[in-house]
Amino acid sequence: MSALLSGCGYNQFQSKDEATKAAWSEVVNQYQRRADLIPNLVNVVKGYASHEKDTLEAVTKARAAATSMQVTPEVLNDPAAFAKFQQVQGELSSALSRLLVVTENYPNLKADASFRDLQSQLEGTENRITVARQRYIASVQEYNVLTRSFPNNLTAMIFGYKVKPSFTVENEKAISTAPTVNFGK
Repeated sequence: MSALLSGCGYNQFQSKDEATKAAWSEVVNQYQRRADLIPNLVNVVKGYASHEKDTLEAVTKARAAATSMQVTPEVLNDPAAFAKFQQVQGELSSALSRLLVVTENYPNLKADASFRDLQSQLEGTENRITVARQRYIASVQEYNVLTRSFPNNLTAMIFGYKVKPSFTVENEKAISTAPTVNFGK
């Protein structure tokens, strides 16, 4: 029986499915690291830029939305839930970008050691998120190729293995256009 299951790709599905889950767990781990850094960053900025209330509230609200979404292995198999998770993480990234732009107006804040350390940690975390996403995308690609290739696709149909959604960017059209920089204003 074991040779039959091994020969039809069943064990490969188990291995690739677990690799995909592990890769996604690392993405979520890095998102959590970012979420953990944000309150400290917001508090440091608050001390210097108390009148930037709207920006600080937007970051806090986006963080709350991102951390409130329950991420289970089932999310990987549900394209709608997966897209929603990506959306709230994208909103958090956008709010953080606005916060960092605001900090440019406060030279004392940029010189503050705590702020610099937190900003550096946040930049490192964003890089880790990028690497974790790349690994997840590669893992999903391997799983999906296995799922769609003959004769393994027959095993996939029998055991209910479906193609998994990959990481996508919500505003792909917008980011494909180079930003305009205008120093004349």
